[in-house]
Amino acid sequence: MSNNTVIITTLNDAWAELNSMFDLLLESFRIGNQTKKFLKHLIVVTLDEKAYARCLMLHPHCYNLSTRGTDFSEEAYYMTQDYLKMMWRRIDFLRNVLDLGYSFVFTDADIMWFRDPFPKFHMEADFQIASDYFNGNPLDLKNKPNGGFNYVKSNNKTIQFYKFWYNSRLIYPRLHDQDVFNKIKFSPFIKNVGLQIRFLDTGYFGGFCQPSKDLNKVCTMHANCCVGLENKVHDLGIMLDDWRKYKRSLVNRTSTHEYVGSWTVPQLCRGSFHRRRVIKKKDDRGRKSWLSHTFFSINPHTTFW
Repeated sequence: MSNNTVIITTLNDAWAELNSMFDLLLESFRIGNQTKKFLKHLIVVTLDEKAYARCLMLHPHCYNLSTRGTDFSEEAYYMTQDYLKMMWRRIDFLRNVLDLGYSFVFTDADIMWFRDPFPKFHMEADFQIASDYFNGNPLDLKNKPNGGFNYVKSNNKTIQFYKFWYNSRLIYPRLHDQDVFNKIKFSPFIKNVGLQIRFLDTGYFGGFCQPSKDLNKVCTMHANCCVGLENKVHDLGIMLDDWRKYKRSLVNRTSTHEYVGSWTVPQLCRGSFHRRRVIKKKDDRGRKSWLSHTFFSINPHTTFW
């Protein structure tokens, strides 16, 4: 894309398995409205050898960031110490991308792409972030952000901000990156460096927390407010079916009125934070067993361009 902009997602073996998150993400690009073109700009940063091997089977732009002697292949569980390590390494990794002169759209793999998001971005902004809950004002720092989707321009302001964000983990050691952002977004540092922050409208960039209600406008939908890989995969599969139904309705439409459509999700994701989770881990033969959690991570100091 122009201006050295790339799309980045991260993937481990748990999310790369057949009929899991990676397949759903790629399918959304293929069936979205003029989103297939973005696949050639999508860089999949894999976090273990198995994810890398599967990525190469399905996509031309894969980069392996696996770390020797460490197994990052399993699902990372929300707010564990390993989850926090993974999230902070991601922040430092993205800072390196900015340092290299690349602007980026970072998208979690559990975000489905249905339309070109760029016309809905704020061109004057340096840093734009999705919202779990959007109050209608993109300038209002009281919006509730979601770090799974953001558009960041590479410039001195954003590089300084990502350094500040990463270093702030030391001040708030028990918080993940999103909660720390909620703290530092009010810091005088933001004004001093001149960083322009905008929060994205959930009408276009929705999720299970606050869905985009109009399928004629939605650009992306995120399986946020949901824990558990199986819950996410189940509901995102249904979401893609909802989108296919919507597209068929446009082909078969006889009325001049717009078809708004509706989502039939969340289903399993609803209430997933309050249900007891069974944590699975693969044994030496690749079979799933009932064991404790593990995590995946990235090496923030690896240059991949």
